[in-house]
Amino acid sequence: MSSSINSDALREQVREKYKEVAINPSQEFHFHTGRYLAEKLGYSPDLYDHFPESAVESFAGVNNPFSIRELSPGEKVVDIGCGAGFDCYIAASLVGDSGQVIGVDMTNEMLEKANHNLKTMEFDNVRFKKGFLEDIPVETSWADSVISNGVINLCVDKMQIFKEILRVLKPGGFLQFSDIANSIEVPQAAIDNIDLWTA
Repeated sequence: MSSSINSDALREQVREKYKEVAINPSQEFHFHTGRYLAEKLGYSPDLYDHFPESAVESFAGVNNPFSIRELSPGEKVVDIGCGAGFDCYIAASLVGDSGQVIGVDMTNEMLEKANHNLKTMEFDNVRFKKGFLEDIPVETSWADSVISNGVINLCVDKMQIFKEILRVLKPGGFLQFSDIANSIEVPQAAIDNIDLWTA
């Protein structure tokens, strides 16, 4: 089923929601955030206990993409919809100094927070870029792995996103994503209701 939702309007609504998660992570949202959420989703505390609070508090994923496959030292990883960088920092620790991580997000406040956190942490193998998932600002066949955590569902043109993921991945690369899915047919009226996309 296709949607009549305007991509730009949806992006703006998503931006506003996650701007708030970046700036005021302790306020109440319709989803969990931070350390409580990471623990609930099965992240090993050893991976993030030493992170400063500002690197964890805006985490708003839906599962643990690292539970799908263990990253190896030296891998190049792209995190699409990286938010404030929580999964990027974990990926950076797993791939080590010989690996590289690029986080991509469209929300200025999330990227500002991610870059601020990076200055206080000991990772030289992470960088952040502004961009859309439909046009990932990473060169073709660069990544060994693309990760994503609860973001693809917030975009209208999912086919274009998967085309971009395939473009960015090396042949034989891995996609490790967690997202929200629905096993029953969604009424067209709900698909066309922009407010329900971020509810």
